[in-house]
Amino acid sequence: MGTVIVTGSSGLVGSECVRHFASRGFDVVGIDNDMRAHFFGDDASTREQGRRLEQEFPNFRLVDADIRETLSIGEVFADHSSAIELVIHAAAQPSHDWAARSPATDFTVNAYGTLNLLESVRKHCPSAVFIFVSTNKVYGDTPNALPLVEQEMRWEIPADHQYANGIDESMSIDQSKHSLFGVSKTAADLMVQEYGRYFGMRTACFRGGCLTGPAHRGAELHGFLSYLMSCTVTGKPYRIIGYKGKQVRDNIHSSDLAAAFECFYRRPGSGKVYNIGGARGNSCSVLEAVALCEKIAGKRLEVSYEDQNRQGDHMWWITDTGRFRADYPEWQQRFDLETTLTQIYEARAEFELAKTS
Repeated sequence: MGTVIVTGSSGLVGSECVRHFASRGFDVVGIDNDMRAHFFGDDASTREQGRRLEQEFPNFRLVDADIRETLSIGEVFADHSSAIELVIHAAAQPSHDWAARSPATDFTVNAYGTLNLLESVRKHCPSAVFIFVSTNKVYGDTPNALPLVEQEMRWEIPADHQYANGIDESMSIDQSKHSLFGVSKTAADLMVQEYGRYFGMRTACFRGGCLTGPAHRGAELHGFLSYLMSCTVTGKPYRIIGYKGKQVRDNIHSSDLAAAFECFYRRPGSGKVYNIGGARGNSCSVLEAVALCEKIAGKRLEVSYEDQNRQGDHMWWITDTGRFRADYPEWQQRFDLETTLTQIYEARAEFELAKTS
């Protein structure tokens, strides 16, 4: 088996990809410097996750490196060179709000870091498959112009609308407010496409919505379901920000996402773009998610509300995964929303218990 490089390997998507490919016999090299702790504080640190992966998989090696550093990243790729078959780029600064605090850091991590990785692949292993964990924020706030209808617990779209089954890749990324985070990820997204088209590299952008799972170290500024369940477990008040709490997201388990990546690795293309998410069946509003967390945890959550929504935030997003399913009909989602949230609850409860023992 060949080598898989995973950036952000101790985070939610990265750690799931390490497990997925290491368990299938690949040699996996993770790149992670725990910048999540820098972004969101020690409670969001992923360092312990990296240690557990090293203990669990003898064919996994963790490298503490910054994706913006040309020399150190180049050394990682030079060390493995032609053995590298797949690169999964999951490292990122992932928050709207944090990006506004430090635009330069956000842009260099998300945009330049991606360019640095693409160049390393082009130089050392140009036949490798390159998968970029992009975001639906490349579409900016264009979804907010949809003719949404207010219901008791959520915003919804008319059943006869072209996006009734979800938003596909035909939506424009222009003429909208993206947030600075959305801009940096869009720059990276376009670069990944361009390296596929211009240099003939095998690349794909997976534009995710809410990516989640039990390995997520959710923080208030990033990690919707994980942070919500953390508040439910610990009794910490949860703050709903804007849109009456009726904003809708679809949610995909990180394990299902890793499986999608393997499908693309097995039959890659060049410069591909896929919207990826949980689709309508795994969608919920914030209010609906609060109720489901309370049901699973068996306790009430203290909730406050702020009327001012976050800039560039979506009122409604459900993913149409039709393009990916057409190309890879073998891909199946295994986790529904309640199962995913139950796993998050169990992981968080175990974490809190370990802190007190």
